[in-house]
Amino acid sequence: MIGAEWLMKITLRDVSKTFNGARAPLIALAPITLDVATGEFICLIGPSGCGKSTLLRLIADQIPATTGEIRLDDAPPEMARKAKRIAWMAQNPALLPWQTVLDNVRLPQRVNRRGQGAAPEPLELLRMVGLEDFVQAYPGTLSGGMQQRVALARALATGAQLWLMDEPFTALDELTRETLTEEVLRLWETFRPTVLWVTHNIVEAARLADRVIVMSARPGRIRDMVAVAQPRPRDETAPAMAAVIRHLRAVLRAPETVSNG
Repeated sequence: MIGAEWLMKITLRDVSKTFNGARAPLIALAPITLDVATGEFICLIGPSGCGKSTLLRLIADQIPATTGEIRLDDAPPEMARKAKRIAWMAQNPALLPWQTVLDNVRLPQRVNRRGQGAAPEPLELLRMVGLEDFVQAYPGTLSGGMQQRVALARALATGAQLWLMDEPFTALDELTRETLTEEVLRLWETFRPTVLWVTHNIVEAARLADRVIVMSARPGRIRDMVAVAQPRPRDETAPAMAAVIRHLRAVLRAPETVSNG
């Protein structure tokens, strides 16, 4: 299941985004240059409105860049999108309420019959996220955390090599959120996709990421890139982790004098 077909590197070169505003153009992202290695887990943090979600939408080929170049495995993102190599997960699980849990997870494979054999079976995915006893349940009968587990299983059912996660667990209580992030890490270690994860939670970013990218207020720029070298699972109270968290907080609170590098 895991082989060359799972490779997905990201290359951004001077990528910016400006939206047409009612009165004046809105510069959402200043030029950003970034390289993400295959299988790397990246977290993006920064103030609200700094362009984190916009950056994910650019990479997903949902909107065009104003300037610069985006390459996914040395090809335009349109190719990865059309080949269904990108999985998207956001705060809203966006499940079909008239479909059972199993049918929601089956949906990507029904819509995209590519026959690659790379995607796990839906029943196996539901077992992996702890929902094997709820395959015939409907989304409306599930808790918010369980609905997000279904959304996670559905994202994996695409067999995608790139996971774009836009604050997927923000609306959940802290305990459920921690449980699900641990679940994501376990699945990431199993499948090793490339992950870009947007969050406002500094501790969550430090716990999850290989690197944390700190962005400035709009127009979004990269202020810092912080490698987190501690082995997983990570204890945020350990001295090394506490130092990473303090550094991230200090960067976010400092005057914005760091330019995109």
